[in-house]
Amino acid sequence: MRPPEVALAAALVALAAVFGGAAAAFPAALTLERALPHRGVPAEHLRERDRARHKGRGLLGGGPAVAGVVDFPVEGSANPYMVGLYFTRVKLGNPAKEYFVQIDTGSDILWVACSPCTGCPTSSGLNIQLEFFNPDSSSTSSRIPCSDDRCTAALQTGEALCQPSDSPSSPCGYTFTYGDGSGTSGYYVSDTMYFDTVMGNEQTANSSASVVFGCSNSQSGDLMKTDRAVDGIFGFGQHELSVISQLYSLGVSPKTFSHCLKGSDNGGGILVLGEIVEPGLVFTPLVPSQPHYNLYLESIAVSGQKLPIDSSLFATSNTQGTIVDSGTTLVYLVDGAYDPFISAVNSK
Repeated sequence: MRPPEVALAAALVALAAVFGGAAAAFPAALTLERALPHRGVPAEHLRERDRARHKGRGLLGGGPAVAGVVDFPVEGSANPYMVGLYFTRVKLGNPAKEYFVQIDTGSDILWVACSPCTGCPTSSGLNIQLEFFNPDSSSTSSRIPCSDDRCTAALQTGEALCQPSDSPSSPCGYTFTYGDGSGTSGYYVSDTMYFDTVMGNEQTANSSASVVFGCSNSQSGDLMKTDRAVDGIFGFGQHELSVISQLYSLGVSPKTFSHCLKGSDNGGGILVLGEIVEPGLVFTPLVPSQPHYNLYLESIAVSGQKLPIDSSLFATSNTQGTIVDSGTTLVYLVDGAYDPFISAVNSK
């Protein structure tokens, strides 16, 4: 695997996110390369798609020791002018069924389409077979009630819905609405997730754990489209209900994940709950106590020449900052950085 490069249009992204701290040594700069030609899908179409992914998230603290590294396959297309979508497979329920879910570091919750579902696609242009989760057909599934402590915690972060008039046994619901008007709603269930765990002796073992995830019975907007339809979204954020946080609290995997998107139309790459040992990897620290995975962006250079950009544009505050989001297709810069950057690229 090559040292990671941050590429225009996010065709190649390497992310090592460590919740509890930063890496030991950091290089002065990351290399920026153009990865794809400018043709095909209009930029506004990509921007509209990305608006659906931008929303705030929170943090979670400490937990127990862990057993091994959880490995997930990575599939999809690296070409943002075609699909620009990466997804993985998760096995849920008993008997277990496989679901294709988009990998998203900009959200927290794992959710899949359930049966019945209003507005959910039944076919996909990604040449994958879509499935619908049915909690009544799984012997290990149970609905999360509003009285459950996990629902109470999700209510505090805005990721759950329970009305004052609801009884304690009412299902713990949710509604996620995105900037372009698309969204999904449903209720939380608990069921078994199956995955591969890589142990210290590099042997792979079949493992499972009971996790809470969303059972979506309604979708709207772009989530209804079939061209890039998947079964759901796999949030890799920092809240208590993210699968990463749940597996860590159960002692199954580290409170760390590593994600590398391979730059090819056939997808591929790495997604593990744990660290990747690779001499060529480039690390950068994360800004602490932020709802997203914020980075310390300090400057931009083209062909080794630092651009005259006001450094205050890169400062992190309550209203601005630089985040890493695998669910967003394009790279976005504020005008004060975008204009000189594009001018410098065009001049070369």
